[in-house]
Amino acid sequence: MESKELQQHFFNQIKLNLPAHLSLANELGELLNLSPDSVYRRIRGDKPVSLDELRLLCRHYHLSLDQVLQLKTDKVLFTDTDAGKGVNNFQEYLDNLLHLLQHFNSFRHRKVYYLSKDVPIFYFFYFEELAAFKSFFWSKSILNDPAFEAKKFSVAACKDSGYFETGQQILKEYNKIPSIELWNYGSIDSTILQAEYYRDAGIFESRADLDKVLDCCDAMLLHLQKQLEKSRKFMPGIGEAGYGADFEFYMNEIILGNNTILVETDETRTTFINHIVLKLISTTDPAFNDKAFRNFNNLLSRSSLISGTGEKERHKFFNAMRERIQACRK
Repeated sequence: MESKELQQHFFNQIKLNLPAHLSLANELGELLNLSPDSVYRRIRGDKPVSLDELRLLCRHYHLSLDQVLQLKTDKVLFTDTDAGKGVNNFQEYLDNLLHLLQHFNSFRHRKVYYLSKDVPIFYFFYFEELAAFKSFFWSKSILNDPAFEAKKFSVAACKDSGYFETGQQILKEYNKIPSIELWNYGSIDSTILQAEYYRDAGIFESRADLDKVLDCCDAMLLHLQKQLEKSRKFMPGIGEAGYGADFEFYMNEIILGNNTILVETDETRTTFINHIVLKLISTTDPAFNDKAFRNFNNLLSRSSLISGTGEKERHKFFNAMRERIQACRK
């Protein structure tokens, strides 16, 4: 590929990552501090991009030089979603997640493919008491927020934290995105293990607090089951008028996922990989994403669709998870 054609390809890759309502020329002009004429000459390849401009563009749009130059290497560039700022508390984490989902929803076409080891974070915000428990756990035991160091969990004390309001916004944004999720029987286990640990360590303020959290786990599964019956996303208590995006749900009995999230937006694919519980790294590398999507579809071919059809398997799946919740009550 010649230099001019390569440069045109580079700017086309940037354009694919922009929501449809944004102008590539305007974005580049503001970022590079250039006139419209100077921007268009670079987009057409008439004016070579300088190394300083290339570095700025790659950094801003999370592109690797390997991708830009189309080098065939075994290197893949991942972006740390917390890079440069970090997450100091759970509210910051939720704000970042909300902005990410709003970004996805700025595209005409968007779809999520979720390989789930654990219950996706969105669903904990259907019910305030469950959201309070999970937010408390993540703040105290994962983020090590000093404000939670000596605290015990009480539903009454934690309900007004502000997390639930943001979580509801996150859930509503997620409900706008068509998605395919693949779960395993063990997807509920991490939440139950957290509840058991807090129970045995005496971190629940009272037995009633534990029971309320487990009641909400049951309610969360019941609402999820209702969505699968309709193959649509919607909030609790909302009828057909409030239905959101299409929802496909698969169950695999033998494969436990690793919380990998694949996203399509217009002509771009992105893979998000979960690590260290709450952290995410992402890549738009075409070769990596092709492999990730192929592997996901391969898993689907070996899984059972339990949304829409598959009523018997659907009841079997949810009953097994409810039994796990019931065991925690003993």
